[in-house]
Amino acid sequence: MLKARVITALVLLAGLLAALFLLPAFGWLVFASLICAVAASEWATMLGFGGASRHVYAGILGALCLASGTVAGLHQEATVAPFGLAPVYAVSALFWVLCVPFWLRARWQLPGRGAAALIGLVLLLPPSLAIAHLRLLSPWLLLGVMAAVWIADIAAYFTGRAFGRRKLAPAISPGKSWEGAFGAVVGVTVYGLICLSVVGHGLSSGGYFLAVPALVAFTAISIIGDLFESLIKRQAGVKDSGTLLPGHGGVLDRIDSLTSTLPITGLLALWIAS
Repeated sequence: MLKARVITALVLLAGLLAALFLLPAFGWLVFASLICAVAASEWATMLGFGGASRHVYAGILGALCLASGTVAGLHQEATVAPFGLAPVYAVSALFWVLCVPFWLRARWQLPGRGAAALIGLVLLLPPSLAIAHLRLLSPWLLLGVMAAVWIADIAAYFTGRAFGRRKLAPAISPGKSWEGAFGAVVGVTVYGLICLSVVGHGLSSGGYFLAVPALVAFTAISIIGDLFESLIKRQAGVKDSGTLLPGHGGVLDRIDSLTSTLPITGLLALWIAS
């Protein structure tokens, strides 16, 4: 299993880097739309959709991502401030900040399939568009945000393994601990401050001071995204969202924390550009 995980991770990383730095804007938007479609298929499977309806749902979300991204100008290299995405990002941010914490606390069941399909839209469309948006600003920016999420996962895993005593959400994900969450916060904060020291030339000491709570909030949102997918999988009675990636499960398993962090990062990027 470990060998399969390592090989799959290396192949995924190589493919991601090649696409990230070599594809034109439209090609990258298509790539983001494919991710949206595959993740939507896995979401529909967990909802119990049959083969035909699952494919239709995935096709609709993938096409909607491509169409809305094109309307917002994400297919053009010159587009850096697609303010038309602001309402999409805002809905996503409200979902993650105001709804999901209560959802996790109460461990609500997904509503009927129609409502759950709409939740899938809120869950998957904004981060897919943010993937295209942030890459237009800079491939390094998108890679840096994704790396922050990976660092949060890695730091939480190893800190939890070494020091974990108090369970974070035992009814949802028994392996996660408060100590692991604290390790994730420390890891992301150190990483973020190092990045700012490299690229933030001229940033005042006050800017670094404000960055710390922002990085803590980013880590918390990342953990919430991870826990939400864990809850849905537990309610669906599955270990992984899919089997596409050997040793890693499905695409949704790989982007769970990105579904919550990318739209908020995109919204912040629009706010800075305004």
